[in-house]
Amino acid sequence: MNQITIEKASLQDLSHLQQIGRQTFFETFSASNSEENMRTYLDEGFSAEKLSAEVQDPNSAFYVARQGERVIGYLKLNTGPAQTELQDEQALEIERIYVLQEFHGQKVGQMLYEEAMRVATQMRAAYVWLGVWEENPRAIRFYQKNGFVEFDKHLFKLGDDEQTDILMKRPLTSPG
Repeated sequence: MNQITIEKASLQDLSHLQQIGRQTFFETFSASNSEENMRTYLDEGFSAEKLSAEVQDPNSAFYVARQGERVIGYLKLNTGPAQTELQDEQALEIERIYVLQEFHGQKVGQMLYEEAMRVATQMRAAYVWLGVWEENPRAIRFYQKNGFVEFDKHLFKLGDDEQTDILMKRPLTSPG
């Protein structure tokens, strides 16, 4: 089996980000949402224009997980004004950890999470935060296992459906 590596993504990875984003979002959420709402979100949320702007935003960073040459997952981080909610200069937001379903259980999500924590430590963030759908128990358990605690909730619109995301954070201890 090829080793899994994590590297910073660039515009050359755009089609991989788009494909993985659409596929993993669909696999994870389609059973609980209408076809129309899913189609709208997938078309708008993962359009080439939107992803291109996000990849080029200096306050966002994408990292891809590769097995050999194949991209099997990715991580999206936001700082400052790119954060979806808090926009706290002392915080790092994990907006997405997406891993192809066939690679679940192979620690790819954990590797991407560890990259996020490395970045947070390097930037001396006070804490890392994220939003996770209240009906995604697998992701909630993953973040709880990694030391995240719930601190708030917010609404997430998927097409015409308003859903509740749990906001979770993990404080970082400052060195020395």
